[in-house]
Amino acid sequence: MIRRRTFLLAASGLAAGRPLVIDTHIHLFASDKTKFPPHANASYRDYKLLDVANYCRFAAQAGIAHTIIVHPEPYQDDHSYLEYSFTQEQPKGFFKGTCLFDPIRPDTPRRMEEIVKRNPNRIVAIRIHSTRPTSKPATTSGPMRDRDLTHPGFRNLWRKAGDLGLAVQCHAAPPFHPQIAAIARDFPKVKVVVDHLGHGGTEQARFGYRPGEFDNVLALAKLPQVILKVSALRYSSRQPYPHEDIKPLIRSAFQAFGPERMIWGGLGATMKEHEEYRKLFEHHFDFASGAERERIMGLNAKALYGF
Repeated sequence: MIRRRTFLLAASGLAAGRPLVIDTHIHLFASDKTKFPPHANASYRDYKLLDVANYCRFAAQAGIAHTIIVHPEPYQDDHSYLEYSFTQEQPKGFFKGTCLFDPIRPDTPRRMEEIVKRNPNRIVAIRIHSTRPTSKPATTSGPMRDRDLTHPGFRNLWRKAGDLGLAVQCHAAPPFHPQIAAIARDFPKVKVVVDHLGHGGTEQARFGYRPGEFDNVLALAKLPQVILKVSALRYSSRQPYPHEDIKPLIRSAFQAFGPERMIWGGLGATMKEHEEYRKLFEHHFDFASGAERERIMGLNAKALYGF
């Protein structure tokens, strides 16, 4: 059993004498699939169970001060487990989360407002997905991903995000970043968080993306409201841990975005994983100063998400 004092130390960022640590990217899944089943349109079902109770115990042990629950695709627009997790957190105020709605549905802005009102100061972003192979057309139904980014619904989504004070979190691949940039330019007050290094590595060749398209990720740095999340490095790498082949990409991204507009996502769910992820962070940011690493590991996220 984790004592309350341990949780309070973790929440203050003082556990084990460490600087403030915030994990900006974790998926939580209920162990009870009867009470919290995957959605009929789930884009994948082979997920690893990680329930809120076990995660909170781990986070306290690891000294993680706060965590962003990135609402996972298997639940689609059913946010029951996300909202349940808010009620089970330890300590109070530990979690914030993202939401997922179909960008092209006319009722999406209304539904965004409803979940924000039900969970004040909890929902920080709406997430969109665009990672399809370039040879495939945009979707119009089924799992809420790979919709046509030129559809008017995306601008309605962006506009409503601005009204509600939400960021737009983009899980997108390099060919789609120019379209995202085109929308973002028209809504300069809306923060944009680009997940997973923008899927910018050589692994993406299997989707028909050209290696040089990482320039599309770097070009987003010209928009001051865009923040790059360095996470899920395996998506961009063709090499095993510690993914040495993408180290130059991270350095280029650092030069483009600067330490003030980068955050780290992914700190594991066990102490073994946590140690590996912390070593991964230190390895890929060994060129940065201690103060710059502290920003990327926690301080930028604290400001961005209002902890």
